[in-house]
Amino acid sequence: MSKGTAFIIGAGPGLGRALAHAFSTEGHPVALFARDADRAERYAAELRRAGYRARGFRADAADAEGLSAALELAAGDLGAPEVMVYNAVMTQTDTPTEADATAWGRSLAVNVTGAAVAARTVLPLLRGERRSLLFTGGALALQPSPQYATLSVGKAALRAYVQALHADLAETGVLAATVTIAGSIGGPDPRFAPQTLAGVYLDLHHRPSEQWQAELVYT
Repeated sequence: MSKGTAFIIGAGPGLGRALAHAFSTEGHPVALFARDADRAERYAAELRRAGYRARGFRADAADAEGLSAALELAAGDLGAPEVMVYNAVMTQTDTPTEADATAWGRSLAVNVTGAAVAARTVLPLLRGERRSLLFTGGALALQPSPQYATLSVGKAALRAYVQALHADLAETGVLAATVTIAGSIGGPDPRFAPQTLAGVYLDLHHRPSEQWQAELVYT
């Protein structure tokens, strides 16, 4: 049976790119989404040169209508999704007292609202024996930082949203889970190399339903 498309939302040069390669090598067509359309298409072109099916799409996670439209376009172009990875993030340094309403709104739009919009759009499109909605979390959801206030709150809110989504989808055959990465992606520790982390998402997608969990804390 042919595999459904893997949607990678937040296709940056680190984890997003590694996720695209990982799911491609597993036989999935891959749709890469990024605010920079040229970058998304450049990564997709790398995959096509290697013999895989891939395409890049422009999508701003803070633009709900635009994000939904891009996801629907990708499903029509590459086929129905089997797995979505929400890897978009808004990182900015700020403290609980200095972040203004604009900073909070911008951060939460990408870190939380975009995830909910993506899940709501993709859920009715999902096809395949294995269907997953996976989200990139972070240790700040567990241990907030006063130097990254909006990101800490955003990751905590994302974690709560996915746990609620996981429970809501419990009887549907769709996995919703957060990969809470408790380390520096691409840092000196090889356990947090993007390629290694991408394998964690693949493993989570392939797990039998009796092993599903709402959160995988990766340390």
